[in-house]
Amino acid sequence: MIEPADAETFSRCIAVGGVAVFPADTVYGLACEPDLEDAVRRLYFLKHRRPDHPAAVMFFSLDLALAALPELGPRTTAALQALLPGAVTLLLPNPRRRYPLACGPDPATLGLRVPAWPEALAGLGGVRWPVLQSSANLSGETEARTLNAVPESIRKAADLVLDGGELPGTPSTVVDLRAFEDRDSWSIARQGAVPAAAIELALSRVG
Repeated sequence: MIEPADAETFSRCIAVGGVAVFPADTVYGLACEPDLEDAVRRLYFLKHRRPDHPAAVMFFSLDLALAALPELGPRTTAALQALLPGAVTLLLPNPRRRYPLACGPDPATLGLRVPAWPEALAGLGGVRWPVLQSSANLSGETEARTLNAVPESIRKAADLVLDGGELPGTPSTVVDLRAFEDRDSWSIARQGAVPAAAIELALSRVG
């Protein structure tokens, strides 16, 4: 069970440039401040991941995400409202080049996550600031469903480790919405926790 006090500790850790292991609605993740280069570099080092590989920016509520991205068009905004919160990562147009450290070689694309917090993790819904996040596993290896499945090297080196118990274990579905505004086009970039049919149904209702 994640309590509000855990969320406060998590927020303080991120604010001072720390790297945290935390439970999401899918798998265990690593998080850091998205605009601190040293923190981002350290997160990637813990994963043994190339620093030019893009990551996602996670907001802990949909309202915060929408407020931070006012430049999104009305159809894209409606798509976010249809799909989030949920176990999806959305690839969005990024005309203002926000969060460049998360975007890798393509600053015009932003990956966005807003988890649907289950009751046991609801305390994390109180986090007010976004994080750069990636799964808490070594690059190329299986995502962690339990805290013990997070590699020991990552758990020992992280500044904070939160135990949320056993998670569903399937990573998020990645949905490319970059052409949705102008061409009503979208695609699945990675199949994951949310079936393509559910994505299609939700987006078909966007007027």
